[in-house]
Amino acid sequence: MVEEETQIEDEAEHEDGYALSAKALSAILYAVDTGDRAKLIELMEPLHAADIADLLEQVNAFDRRRLILLYGAEFDGEILSELDEGIRDEVIHVLRPDVLAEAVRDMESDDVVDLVEDLDEEAQEAILATLEDADRVAVQQSLSYPEYSAGRLMQREVVMAPEHWSVGQAIDFMRKSESLPDDFYHVVLIDPKMHAVGHVTLGKILGAPRAQPLTELLEPGFRTFRVDESETDVAYAFNQYHMIAAPVVDADDRVVGVITIDDAMNVLDEEHEEDIMRLAGVGEGSLADRVMDTVKQRIPWLAVNLVTAILASLVIAQFEDTIAEFVALAVLMPIVASMGGNAGTQALTVAVRAIATRDLTGANVWRVIRREVLVGLANGIVFAVIMGVVGILWFGSPALGAVIGAAMVINLVIAGLAGIGIPVVLERLGVDPALASGAFVTTVTDVVGFFAFLGLAGVVLL
Repeated sequence: MVEEETQIEDEAEHEDGYALSAKALSAILYAVDTGDRAKLIELMEPLHAADIADLLEQVNAFDRRRLILLYGAEFDGEILSELDEGIRDEVIHVLRPDVLAEAVRDMESDDVVDLVEDLDEEAQEAILATLEDADRVAVQQSLSYPEYSAGRLMQREVVMAPEHWSVGQAIDFMRKSESLPDDFYHVVLIDPKMHAVGHVTLGKILGAPRAQPLTELLEPGFRTFRVDESETDVAYAFNQYHMIAAPVVDADDRVVGVITIDDAMNVLDEEHEEDIMRLAGVGEGSLADRVMDTVKQRIPWLAVNLVTAILASLVIAQFEDTIAEFVALAVLMPIVASMGGNAGTQALTVAVRAIATRDLTGANVWRVIRREVLVGLANGIVFAVIMGVVGILWFGSPALGAVIGAAMVINLVIAGLAGIGIPVVLERLGVDPALASGAFVTTVTDVVGFFAFLGLAGVVLL
């Protein structure tokens, strides 16, 4: 029996990298089916909170409810932080009030804010009611800051020391303190007005003599963030300047919180995920969404795609006589449009990523556009030669081969130009490039591809 449990734990850690194994999942669900709470706790104990969150997301609502109720007081607040927003609200309503209260009390303030801000009003009140008065006020104040701001991202637990302290005084203070954060990297030095003057890493504090002033150990490159500063800008600064932690200050420059690298990286991950989802036209959907919610998210973008397809069809309709005369055109014209679409998507992906990371700026935009146009020209020439040969061998027509080759060059050049140019223009207009660029680029490459191919065919072949 012990060997079986060990095997399940090992598979839970190593199958598919770090995903929960099917055997471990089956064992957990069997314990739920039989109502064996001791066995369930034994199986769940070695799992990380993120793995338990994945487990809750994978099972259906009926099994999820039974598992949560049987797991009971063992439910940890960190699991709530790891859950997908789509089912977090459901889990909170399933948890017993006493279990929910204990779980939330163990969470740091930034995690509580992240948990509460996306819930409906009833669920928010249920969470806030579990907190002590001071913690509740702190969370409510954080929620009063603008959404997606540093004030929402920060945690209230900050380790601070007066600027005149020595290393020994700081160490003694931290040893005696009963409310240190679980994870922190710096001690923030403040003046009598609570203004941050710098910070010192724990490593330097532990390695310095007790009598040495903390001000002699200050880290270079220290900076603070305003509570209303965009979390995207904060995450960019962390990534750009390799920061580990930074204080957050209010309008009077008083320290009110701290942002750590894990929170900043979460913002970057969410931004990247959002861009990928929007490029595919699926919004912010997840596997936990209901059918109708998913349908509502995808219909608008499918409708946009329908409009672009109709525009391309209107172009084709202008060349009905040409297509009727040369049936081979109907066979070959999807190739031109498809190649242009793929080339445009390649350039578009590079552009959206570069805009998100702020690598594409006004200083280098024309150089990047010129590069993509030249890349499109080079690729167009290569595939023009290939398709020219295909046209000759397949249909025995050198003229047809020349037409499709020329159309290929034109469309790939335009694809490179549109793939970079359209996101840049949309970004300058204040529109999210990831959200709208795909539809425009597809329209341009389809319309230009069909028009170039069929137009040249009408001139050369008729």
